[in-house]
Amino acid sequence: MELKLFVENNGGAKPDEKDDHLTGQDSYRRIWRTTVLITLMVAIAPLVIMTAINYFQYQKALTAEMSHPTSLILSRSKRSLEFFLAERISALRLVVKDGSLGNLCDQDKLALGLRNINASFGGFIDLGSIDQDGFQCAYVGPYPLIGKSYKGQDWFQEVTLRGEYVSDVFMGYRDAPHFVIAVRHDNPDGGFHVIRATVGAELLSHHATSLDLKPSSDAFIINRDGILQTPSRFNGTFLELSQIPVPPYRAESQVIEQLDSRNKPYILGYAYVERSPFILMMIKRPDDMMASWLTLRGDLIGFLIASVVLIVIVVLWSATSMINRIRHADLRRAEFIHNIEYTSKMASIGRLAAGVAHEINNPLAIINEKAGLMKDLVSLSEDFPKKERFLKNIQSITKSVERCSTITHRLLGFAKRMDVKLETIDLRELLQEVLSFLCKEAEYRNIHIEFHVDEEIPSIESDRGQLQQVFLNIINNAVAAVLQGGHIDIWIEKTRDDRVRIRIQDDGPGISKENLKKIFEPFFTTKKDYGTGLGLSITYGIVQKLGGTIDVQSEEGKGTSFIVTLPLTVSNL
Repeated sequence: MELKLFVENNGGAKPDEKDDHLTGQDSYRRIWRTTVLITLMVAIAPLVIMTAINYFQYQKALTAEMSHPTSLILSRSKRSLEFFLAERISALRLVVKDGSLGNLCDQDKLALGLRNINASFGGFIDLGSIDQDGFQCAYVGPYPLIGKSYKGQDWFQEVTLRGEYVSDVFMGYRDAPHFVIAVRHDNPDGGFHVIRATVGAELLSHHATSLDLKPSSDAFIINRDGILQTPSRFNGTFLELSQIPVPPYRAESQVIEQLDSRNKPYILGYAYVERSPFILMMIKRPDDMMASWLTLRGDLIGFLIASVVLIVIVVLWSATSMINRIRHADLRRAEFIHNIEYTSKMASIGRLAAGVAHEINNPLAIINEKAGLMKDLVSLSEDFPKKERFLKNIQSITKSVERCSTITHRLLGFAKRMDVKLETIDLRELLQEVLSFLCKEAEYRNIHIEFHVDEEIPSIESDRGQLQQVFLNIINNAVAAVLQGGHIDIWIEKTRDDRVRIRIQDDGPGISKENLKKIFEPFFTTKKDYGTGLGLSITYGIVQKLGGTIDVQSEEGKGTSFIVTLPLTVSNL
């Protein structure tokens, strides 16, 4: 809702009051925005906070209700699978410890060992004995593998180094899913043998499918590369890459909440099975348990939206009505004051401006004429010493005369509206031009002036001459205020709302609180001998007309800061 402020045509407004009217309207809009913002924050913030607290508390409780049972099931299944693998590894170690070097390559002894471990544990498909050179010296199983060399294969190198090995599930030439378990046996003569057994992958699938799952859930085993080691309901085909990325390694079972490719949440539980490449995975969809939560969440959000809409409507209506009434009262009061003071003020300023213009323009005309004559004389003289330097100084005098003339015309225009001439301005360059008028006095009094400019300060569109007058008045006051060897710091920085702030700070004696309230009033001055009291008043009017603001901060004994904030372009013209 946009603030619609009325304008009462009472016949007292003048054409040259357009800028003041716009500035006042902006002020009321700022008051309206501030009132609406603060009221909405006070009214809505507690409601939003309480709704958010309830939302996250319910969500956390439901998530915990799903996560804890999942963690328990995973931990039990992980221990069961680790125990299953440890049993098979122990069975192979019993086979190698049951004989000597001779019978490890004995077919009959190896066949007896396979029958014994299958009778005790089950699940073994074949059994082979491999010597330290990688050649299979004995094999009991359905394939002719005696004499096969495994020396160059990675698994043989790993079991040689680690003493045991559990492979990924693979098809091989058996064309059936299986995995390999191998252990190393060190011989008394310093050599070693490797006992290698094949186990059917259906035993792994049994551990995954034995979990208590709902139709929307899934459980499977992957290896460290993300390849499915058992079938999965929804997350890929057996022995292909899983749709779920490989989770980071953790020693204990982990349960986390994630989003799938359709941005739907799911609960992921996983456990790394020790002494193997396997990772036990469990996926639970929260849809079944979240039905009641979704209903509650809809009620919470609906209540919040309805309450916020109602609060916003009431606050906007109340703030608009209140600001309109305030503005109506201010307009009537301003009309009465304006009718009383306008004539007296204009007469005083007119007389003052006329006197100043007369006293200044006449000497300026003489200076301009003499400068022109000097320029002609120097130009006509072919052998004049340092001719270029003289012509440059004469040109500087002429420009200064023109600028002084412009200032006197602006003083005459204090009581009437002046046109704004927009152009692109580099503020650092403009301030350095202004300082060039005061550099001699600053050098004489050993006053240090420093610039602090942010990177990438944008150029602005404004009136160069009027900004020169603004900063000349402020810096001139700062130079007059500081003592011998004082400091003046000038900051130029961009604000968050795309405006440019110029801060001019001196370390002078400061301004008292009583005088600080009246510093922008016309004819108020603390320079009793030579001040007119118009400099800061004119400065204030120019800044307001250019769409900016000017503030002053001062403390006695600690200096004064003038802060001028300007828009990147003047809009209210």
